[in-house]
Amino acid sequence: MWAEILQVISAHNTLRFSQRETEMILSEHYDSLLVNFIQEWYPKLEKCLLQALLIFKRKTFRRIYGPKYENKEWKSRTNRELEEMSKGENTVKWIKGQRISWLGHLERMEEDRIHKKNFTQEREGTRRRRRHRKRWKEGVERDLQVLGVRRWRELVADRKKWKDIVRQAKAHSGL
Repeated sequence: MWAEILQVISAHNTLRFSQRETEMILSEHYDSLLVNFIQEWYPKLEKCLLQALLIFKRKTFRRIYGPKYENKEWKSRTNRELEEMSKGENTVKWIKGQRISWLGHLERMEEDRIHKKNFTQEREGTRRRRRHRKRWKEGVERDLQVLGVRRWRELVADRKKWKDIVRQAKAHSGL
């Protein structure tokens, strides 16, 4: 992915495009670069990102709701109170549900779409010798296994069933 970005930037440097032309070139490559980035880096950063996301959410909620005044003193709200105020919706579960939803969307997508091509294409070259990074698809398939979903490719065709699976994922405590 970074090689593709560097190619675009080096083309900009050698041909001396205007700022507007450079933005147009980068916007043409944006979708494929973004999908490649998500597939290659998301699983590696998943735990750190999700933990950081929860911390950010709590900080934001603390700022929105502010401190509470009890027994003539101001106190910061606890994580449990913030969860109750946000109606108990867990951001990580919501994201994992959205990932499963996106997997269904990708599977039903027409073959000529760029997202489908990036999703189904085999990567060229070899992977590093050390422990292999998990790909985005492998992480979502692992979530489906935790949910007990088998033969997910067949279930994707039925939108109602797939929507129920996404709801289960958002409510499941093990994800």
